Amino acid sequence: MFQYEIAQEGLTVEELLREKWRLGKKIVHELRMAKAVTLSDGAPVLWKDLLNSGTILHFKFEVPSSNYKPTARCELTIQYEDEHCLIVSKPKGMATHPNDDHDVNTCMNYVMAHIKENGGRYAEHVHRLDLGTKGLLLVAKHPIAKSIFDRMIEEKSITRTYEAEVQGNIRQENGTINASIGKDRHHATRRVVSSSGQHAITHFEVVKRFKSTCLVHLVLETGRTHQIRVHMAHIGHPIVGDTMYNARQTASGDYELHAIQLEFEHPFLNKRIVVVDK
Repeated sequence: MFQYEIAQEGLTVEELLREKWRLGKKIVHELRMAKAVTLSDGAPVLWKDLLNSGTILHFKFEVPSSNYKPTARCELTIQYEDEHCLIVSKPKGMATHPNDDHDVNTCMNYVMAHIKENGGRYAEHVHRLDLGTKGLLLVAKHPIAKSIFDRMIEEKSITRTYEAEVQGNIRQENGTINASIGKDRHHATRRVVSSSGQHAITHFEVVKRFKSTCLVHLVLETGRTHQIRVHMAHIGHPIVGDTMYNARQTASGDYELHAIQLEFEHPFLNKRIVVVDK
């Protein structure tokens, strides 16, 4: 399935799974029962043995099949891939995942075509991008990776940077918007800033100024539905063309929000990964 090189002298398998990767009890138990962790020569490893740095562990376990129906072929750009994850560039106007059995042209349907073409069977998105947002989406290729990346999203250790052109010129060069977001009781899909909503934090930085708009880079600490769109409208600078949030309509009739960069410490490769969408 995959191998992992111990980087820390004296680390045990137990410590790797429970403390470094912080896997749930169920996954750890399943790995133990399946004798899923062995040494390079196939010999079983005792979970409390102190391991030398440089020791190669082999993980082999049954990977379940994801339920996404693959498209005939993958027509998306894969910006990064290894045996644990891939990062795909999702086009504007494409949903991240299907909402019913008839929805078969979403990003995850194309991703599954790529996975199956390469002999795999599992792919699960770690976060989501709105229908109108284009850019980088992180996908886990096995359940251990999914568990770890989910936790990293929750702990804000995966940095997601977006780019948007917004109406008006924001006075300050950078700032933080800390405003909870909830559903709009008067609109099926719209979100609003609400004291009873979910905690939401967005950091922004102005990178270019135009006559009546400015280009901003935004980093999410949380991942609420429409978070950037709601927060920018909340401070009086909606994304250009985002009429749902009171921006002026553009010739295209649409708005532009681009997930331009993902950055994180890779939990399996022990190196920093930075992927930029062209």
